[in-house]
Amino acid sequence: MSPETSPETPRLTTHVLDTAHGRPAAGVAVGLWRLAEGGREEVARTVTNADGRCDAPLLAGAALRPGSYELIFAVGAYFASVGDPGAGDFLDEVPVRFVVRPGLGHYHVPLLIAPYSYSTYRGS
Repeated sequence: MSPETSPETPRLTTHVLDTAHGRPAAGVAVGLWRLAEGGREEVARTVTNADGRCDAPLLAGAALRPGSYELIFAVGAYFASVGDPGAGDFLDEVPVRFVVRPGLGHYHVPLLIAPYSYSTYRGS
């Protein structure tokens, strides 16, 4: 395991679970922005793998700075891609805003999705 991904290294990870179909949500586009008073800066973009996870942390080490962040998950496109007619008619993109505090280590922000609802929490 490299220093960038050791358990002690501060990092931000996510995964997406499709609760309507009872499986990981593969192929969900995920964008990450750092928020500031002057606007926002895109800092990462990825797509979930077959396990509904990203292949690497979105941010790790010194790149995970304290501050406000926003994850945006393209769930409408995901539901269209799995052939769920009409499922993308309600949710298109799901934004999740959160704050990273100094010294709190690993931030895991999972997203549980269904065609008409979603849930998130700070995972481990």
